[in-house]
Amino acid sequence: METPKSKPARPAKTNRLGVELTLYKGGKSTLCAGCGHNAISERIVQAFFEMNIDPYQVIKLSGIGCSSKSPAYFLNASHGFNSVHGRMPSIATGALMAQHNLIGIGVSGDGDTASIGIGQFVHLMRRNVPLIYIIEDNGVYGLTKGQFSATADIGSKLKTGIVNEYPPIDTCSLAIELGATFVARSFSGDRKQLSAILKAAIAHKGTAMIDVISPCVTFNDHEGSTRSYSYVQEHEEYFDEVQFVPYFDDITVEYDPGTTIEVTLHDGSRVLLSKMPEDYRPDDRQKALKYLMEGKKRGELLTGIFFVDTDEKNLFDLLHLPDESLAHLPEDRLRPEPAALDEIMEELT
Repeated sequence: METPKSKPARPAKTNRLGVELTLYKGGKSTLCAGCGHNAISERIVQAFFEMNIDPYQVIKLSGIGCSSKSPAYFLNASHGFNSVHGRMPSIATGALMAQHNLIGIGVSGDGDTASIGIGQFVHLMRRNVPLIYIIEDNGVYGLTKGQFSATADIGSKLKTGIVNEYPPIDTCSLAIELGATFVARSFSGDRKQLSAILKAAIAHKGTAMIDVISPCVTFNDHEGSTRSYSYVQEHEEYFDEVQFVPYFDDITVEYDPGTTIEVTLHDGSRVLLSKMPEDYRPDDRQKALKYLMEGKKRGELLTGIFFVDTDEKNLFDLLHLPDESLAHLPEDRLRPEPAALDEIMEELT
């Protein structure tokens, strides 16, 4: 009697680096089922895998809160550090200063960023530290049972019926005004847009701040909440159509402002590109702020990439750091010469 032949095992999925997808995944989530934060982790896994980023060259950081548990759920092969509440920006700055050849991704929450960590957020934005900074924004403090956060809209209601009477902090407007060189907003339930924004952020060489509306299914996904799935889906307004073409795909197109063109990609798939009006400049901070304020007045939740500046020097350029990481330099290259110290002391006397 012949035994049935077993099916051959499927080859592991790899990217152009030959790295398996499993190295980009993380542990099993302990967050609530349906939490928007889990969807963000899935998009991060996808973006880093498809962008062919070596996971061993990535450092992931976070503060405290539901959002700050997220790094455990993506990039399992990358080093992670969970810092003190609201203090992730300073930890990230120090770590990337010492190892500036690493790619840094920091995950924060609306409490970790806009409340206890607002001071550190301000200085991270103005210094243009090369870091992907993701705010998982649900408008509540989920870890402490759902109190309003500083990003909650006026008129938002908790499950208990309490109404928020304080104006919200718009982290996107704040980041643009402070000097961030990449500012965007997306919705955790919008896979296509969030994936494209994350890929663009990975390719950016300065601070890339992404505010992701991420509904809390336990405390803030009910009627009256402006951070619920239903509210965002009803009030989301695309700022523009976001597409990202990596550096290794050389596709060029020419078409007029205000028009749409269909482009066929290398794999045969097709995309529609919509060009903003001719008078729109993505590097115009004032215009980006105007769009955000006008959208707010209309009650619309604008999503997309609001501002990008690829010419501004980042912190490491301003400090003239060498090509080698500071952590790997010998002592004689880190310590100033005695003559340099004497010159400094002479200037101070």
